[in-house]
Amino acid sequence: MGDPVVGRRSVLEGAGVALAAGTLGYVGFVAIGPPPGTDEDDTERDEDSSGSGSGGDGQDSHRLAAVDDIPDGGGIVLSDDKLVLTRDGGAVRCFSAVCTHQGCLVGGVQDGEIRCPCHGSAFDAATGAVVRGPATEPLEAEEIEVTDQGEVLRT
Repeated sequence: MGDPVVGRRSVLEGAGVALAAGTLGYVGFVAIGPPPGTDEDDTERDEDSSGSGSGGDGQDSHRLAAVDDIPDGGGIVLSDDKLVLTRDGGAVRCFSAVCTHQGCLVGGVQDGEIRCPCHGSAFDAATGAVVRGPATEPLEAEEIEVTDQGEVLRT
């Protein structure tokens, strides 16, 4: 007899089994992998923020941005932190980036307004007050510190 012939169906089944095994392996690694905070990048970030305590409250402040990263007369949305930073000359302000209407993340700052792309709400970039609904509550102001080196820290 000759060499066995491998059919198309067998190849596809084998590929499916390999894909399933790989997926299960990845999920297993994520579920029981190394504990959070042991990764080198996290360690460096923790060391960077450890010396910048905000005083006696026991919480460390962390860098949000450089003042120069924030356009004068505009702002930036920090999606990971769910914050929006606005700047008018030397005044830097920070607000929650979560729209008070239905919890969408605001999309940006333009013409003195923090705008939400979901339903069109707009907030005053200087105060967080509602400029245009459907939102009825202002964005919550957040505490920040601007260092002499031009760094914006969350306190």
